[in-house]
Amino acid sequence: MRVGFAGLGRMGCHMATNLARAGHEVTLWNRSTDKAQALAHTLNCAVADTPAALSRTVDVVVAMLADDTSSHAVHFGAEGLFAADGPRNFIEMGTMSPDHIASLVASAPPGSMVIDAPVSGATQAAADAELLIMAGCSDAQAAPFLPLFQAMGRRTICLGAPGSGALMKLAVNSLIHGLNQTLAEAMTLAEAGGITPESAFDVIEASAAGAPMLRYRRPLYLDEAGHDVTFTVSLARKDMEITTRLAARLGTQMPQGQVTLNALRQAETKGYGARDMAAMLSFNKEDTAQ
Repeated sequence: MRVGFAGLGRMGCHMATNLARAGHEVTLWNRSTDKAQALAHTLNCAVADTPAALSRTVDVVVAMLADDTSSHAVHFGAEGLFAADGPRNFIEMGTMSPDHIASLVASAPPGSMVIDAPVSGATQAAADAELLIMAGCSDAQAAPFLPLFQAMGRRTICLGAPGSGALMKLAVNSLIHGLNQTLAEAMTLAEAGGITPESAFDVIEASAAGAPMLRYRRPLYLDEAGHDVTFTVSLARKDMEITTRLAARLGTQMPQGQVTLNALRQAETKGYGARDMAAMLSFNKEDTAQ
């Protein structure tokens, strides 16, 4: 399949690589051209100068962008993905709001299909093609794109209507960010009582509270500075802002979500924004000591 890939961040570069290695004809676009050129050299694939040029040369465009604002610019700009004539298929795999997905669906070129298919899993899962894909479409609508999803992930769950993938991703991330905050508090408590971080993590990981996220993120919690950033505090704050606004609009209560958001905002104001979300452990210790 001829696939255009837009957005080569921490996740996108791995996902595009897996598509190319699965035999798809991949063309790349990234805001930073140097990054696209470097990956294209490794994969022996093409690079498009603009999103519109990317859209014109492929059957389906996969976008892995950071947020609604960046996605809006890439899709709706004068040389954006939607500027190309003719029907296309667009798969948005970043974490977006359902309202933004609705705007993409409403504004796509006539005859085009837009599917929101965000993913769960960190950078290692992206590299290993072990992502969980949450698709806002029916099984029948997803069928033509299963070879792409199977090249990037371990499982695809179709949730029905457009925007349902985005909604489910926000629900999952609210749980992840809440768990991240609660872990920070539990570890701080254990350490304050004289238990070493390693021993505390051993117990938590082996307990009923153990979760896959804790297991694969353990190195970051115990030695954040010694490992690459996988998901920043700023991105977590963005997720929780979208989620709490959505909850308010839908009339659902998220008191724990608001606590998590407040903690992320406080950490960001103290310079933690670009650090991995595991840094919330360091922030909690700092905040406790004051």
